[in-house]
Amino acid sequence: MMLMDRCGIVLCVALVSLVMLGFTQACLDPRSAYRFSGAVCRLTYPAAVVLNEKTTKVIETAFQHAKYPSVEGEKSLLFTGTVKYGLENLEIHNLSIGQSLFELQPGVGIAMEIRNVSAVFRGTIKYGYGNWLIKLAHSIDFEIESQIDLGINPKLYCGKGKVAADTSDCFLNFHKLRLHLQGDREPGWMKRLFTEFITFTVKLVVKSQICKEINNVANILADFIQERAEKFLSYGNISVDIGVTSAPVITADYIESYHKGLTHYNNVTAVINASVFDPSHLSEDRMLYFWLSDEFLNPVMTAAHQDGLLRLNISGPELKELFQTDLSSPMPDVLSKYLASESLMLRVWSLSEPKLCTTPLGTTVRANAAIQLAPGAEDTPGLYFETEVEVIVTASYSDKKLSLKAISSQTSVLKASLLPDVLQLNEAHLEYFNEAVQKIGLPKVLSVLEPVITGLMDEQGTYLFDIIDPQVIPQDGYVVIQTDFGFPHHLLVEFLRKTLE
Repeated sequence: MMLMDRCGIVLCVALVSLVMLGFTQACLDPRSAYRFSGAVCRLTYPAAVVLNEKTTKVIETAFQHAKYPSVEGEKSLLFTGTVKYGLENLEIHNLSIGQSLFELQPGVGIAMEIRNVSAVFRGTIKYGYGNWLIKLAHSIDFEIESQIDLGINPKLYCGKGKVAADTSDCFLNFHKLRLHLQGDREPGWMKRLFTEFITFTVKLVVKSQICKEINNVANILADFIQERAEKFLSYGNISVDIGVTSAPVITADYIESYHKGLTHYNNVTAVINASVFDPSHLSEDRMLYFWLSDEFLNPVMTAAHQDGLLRLNISGPELKELFQTDLSSPMPDVLSKYLASESLMLRVWSLSEPKLCTTPLGTTVRANAAIQLAPGAEDTPGLYFETEVEVIVTASYSDKKLSLKAISSQTSVLKASLLPDVLQLNEAHLEYFNEAVQKIGLPKVLSVLEPVITGLMDEQGTYLFDIIDPQVIPQDGYVVIQTDFGFPHHLLVEFLRKTLE
């Protein structure tokens, strides 16, 4: 359970950014892909509305970042001979966008219309004309006022195991294209000639470059977000493949993507081939949904155990404060003597791979743990016991912090010893330590996990998102995370600045 919110927030970032704009084999039909998917994301229409508000920044960047090539031509005129001309140094200024509209088209893609794009294009016309008597060469700075509507019909597809965006269905309508030559001092025939030339050329060049750049930006953004998400789910030698198993499904009400959720550790990859996902598991009342299966989360816990990450050391005043907790069983005298030591260390680690099983009550975690209480070095003899733990955990996220709560637990001490081969602990001792595991140990472990996981999430910028009333809903074999959100505008701006500079 401790990993569920972390995974969900990451997948949120990935899908949110993809909409703005499998499988190692070929991508599957969605119904076939369900059983191979460990995680599913559903972005509903209200979320798409929020994201559409940010598309103008992507469009602005595409216009400003596009490289407009030089274009040359020639025209024969009476008396003056052939006029050769070229359009150079085309730049865009004073860009503004009026309105951005979109529509989810079931089974097709996303229809987007960017209205009233106003911009000023500036550049230089170089031309030469003459006949056998005279040859002249000139250059004129020019400025073009324009007003354009831009239409894009992005298609989201499965490309190389990732969600990719195809924006090749792109068109521009020019409502105004007004040429101003430098000072308007040129002869009327020359202005008419260049107006015709520039009008045609600018329309051609701008459409080609803008549509090309929009497609470029969309796929840079898609790759960036998915790579960032996979990095976020990685720790040391542990990584998670969140590649898609099929192309996203688009309805009039939501966009849904299906992800592998396969854990990699020590050259071993987990396998998911019997996922229980069904679209009926998710509704459409909230902006964003994540469906995470036990088959996704269990291999992560296994890898964490094998990598030695499930360890906790406590010493000093913190340790002594823990044992001040009131318990119904009396503290053994030998433990009181140990606690008087200044160099006492409590060590806890997992002995077996934790197993997760989610039900409507919460996520049940079962594991065996070893606990050692000893002074000095790690190999110093002392109190040692092994315990079997079963705890039901629920998770919540508010005020930008993760909270974990144990709603019930069962523990049993499997074996225990004190100064091995000298003194075996009796039943009264075992009763005390069993109660201590439940009332001291489990709350302490959860209290340590909360800030650690919150910190890991914050390292990836989770705290920058306005996550509104998130809910974690456990079900049989899976958990649903549902939330509303506000997209941080400055994150998109920062991405575009760094990526396209």
